Amino acid sequence: MRYHNKGSRPLIVTFMLVFFMQGCSSSMFGPSSGDPSYRYTQKIDSAPTFAYGDIDYIEPVPAFEKYNVRNNRPYKVMGRYYTPMTTGKGFVQEGKASWYGQKFHGHNTANGEVFDMFELTAAHTTLPLPSFARVTNLENGKVTTVRINDRGPFHGDRILDLSYAAAKKLGFKEKGTSRVRIEVIHIDELGYVTIGNGPTKAPQKLVAKVETLPAPKLLDVNESTNNAADSNETAKIDNQLFVQVLALSDTRRAQNLAKGISDLLQLPTHFPRNDNLYKVQIGPLENEQKARKVIKDLAKIGFNSAFPVILSAN
Repeated sequence: MRYHNKGSRPLIVTFMLVFFMQGCSSSMFGPSSGDPSYRYTQKIDSAPTFAYGDIDYIEPVPAFEKYNVRNNRPYKVMGRYYTPMTTGKGFVQEGKASWYGQKFHGHNTANGEVFDMFELTAAHTTLPLPSFARVTNLENGKVTTVRINDRGPFHGDRILDLSYAAAKKLGFKEKGTSRVRIEVIHIDELGYVTIGNGPTKAPQKLVAKVETLPAPKLLDVNESTNNAADSNETAKIDNQLFVQVLALSDTRRAQNLAKGISDLLQLPTHFPRNDNLYKVQIGPLENEQKARKVIKDLAKIGFNSAFPVILSAN
């Protein structure tokens, strides 16, 4: 959890304000009193100060996760008590959001996960951890899904602290703050989904039954796509990176699975036929980082045998 100050004032003024107003984690995770700033090597938060290339804005896939009981107990920060909610179902909130970045990069969040400023995550004072939410920037209409795994911000006028990547995707990284709407994406143990205060919808199964094959841990695969039945017709494949989900013998099952995964992950899918099997694959993907994230997201929804492949047209 964290609290810090960002704004649209001149840089030197902002830094001075941050120096006097900024704290670190709450006393719940640090010492019983005092400033636990020993955790951080950087005193003032900032955007990345190193070259990091393009950010892969891969949205987390909402799924049922049990709330972390240890981190959903009442706590105290800066003399104020906070009582986390028992459920995020039906939650909608509008207000000002800020963002946090390099100072906290690589440190544990309140939920015990490692904070990565390039992932789409957020901090909230009272939502159960972990939670998923749809966040809309009310000033420009941009939308993203985030995983809420941290506590903060602890400024009275702010309701959400977004990761650097989330703020950049929502278009207010330079400004520092923006007015947003938070709508929790609640999924129960049976898969029923409620977004914000909208109606609860029954779960949609991707496939009724699938046939899985052992997944060889190979990175280079040479496959012909002459007989490909492609749900998102890819024009040409030449040494491009994919993630293979399953191999199926039934065309319709492969088609339904590819469409379901494409809708869920918002990524293109591809299912070439080889040796009388349709290999459901996600891609093409830009790099190995994105492939690893896709494999992690697939595991969350029950596809534990996914692996990366490089396909060639020849």
